[in-house]
Amino acid sequence: MAGFYEQRDREGNLIGWQAKVRKKGYPTQTKVFRSKREAQEWAAVVESEMARGVWRDRSEAENTTLSECIERYLREVTPAKKNCRPEELRLKQWLRRPVSRRFMASIRGKDIADAIRAMETEGKSPNTIRLHLAVLSHLFTVAQSDWGMEAIDNPVARVRKPRVPRGRERRLLPGEMGALLGAAEMRFACLIALVLETGMRREEVASLHWENVNLKSRSIFLPKTKNGEARTIPLSPASVEILSMIDQKSAGSVFGLTAEGIDSAWDRARIAVGIPSGWGGDALHFHDLRHEATSRFFERTDLDLMEIRAITGHKSMQMLARYTHLRTANLADRLAGGKRGG
Repeated sequence: MAGFYEQRDREGNLIGWQAKVRKKGYPTQTKVFRSKREAQEWAAVVESEMARGVWRDRSEAENTTLSECIERYLREVTPAKKNCRPEELRLKQWLRRPVSRRFMASIRGKDIADAIRAMETEGKSPNTIRLHLAVLSHLFTVAQSDWGMEAIDNPVARVRKPRVPRGRERRLLPGEMGALLGAAEMRFACLIALVLETGMRREEVASLHWENVNLKSRSIFLPKTKNGEARTIPLSPASVEILSMIDQKSAGSVFGLTAEGIDSAWDRARIAVGIPSGWGGDALHFHDLRHEATSRFFERTDLDLMEIRAITGHKSMQMLARYTHLRTANLADRLAGGKRGG
């Protein structure tokens, strides 16, 4: 049975209505509204759900904001993940969005769709937006399963995600490599050159320490990688020469740059040589260097697929499938050459 009670301030002015629902077998539910009509509508829904046996407690979700959940997620969930820094940055960006001030129970798919449009306006790529949505979706899942918010829906599951285009296939154009190296500070120029020789990811280069570099055995050991597996990268003579140009220490960061610092240094070099940003065909991203390096591995005839995968750290052969046309072209040339030689 529902009861409705006036809420007045100290001067006796009516400021709202409290709805209270009591039903045997269920905890008493109370909530304050601006108008009696809103209180009655809410009570009717609660009573109906209790009568049908589908009621779930919404009090936790109705009194906890998304920002509070994000802060809790950052304390309890994110630290347990490998390479948690990118996720931490994405969650902090969610904290700056208006939707973070909303109560969990009030967030709808439309609110997430509005956030998606805002990210598109900011120039975020479809894949970046999907990564932001993925961490938010997991937050709602944790809130449902672990934080007493069983009654909420996951609004991220209700929206259309940006369509991810085919993998970028931007290659370095003639003269771009030299221009970028000339525009970059010496240590960062060495970093660019090393990525082109090894295909290392941004985070892998940022976390590279001298204790994991062995120039005598010509190898780099990466204890932590994106796919969660350690790997050892063999170094070409050019890679050894690149690393030998840097002031070596017994320990510490090789390049002294965080992942964000690499992005900033890359933007400075890119702007200096006039390469555009964004996601058009002319734009060149730092991650495109890894694609360039992998393409060069495939263009060589002395490396098989398993060797290339061991160097680049791609998780599956399927991820390397997009490069097979380069190997096919080489095989065709060799076949043509063999035919002419016969």
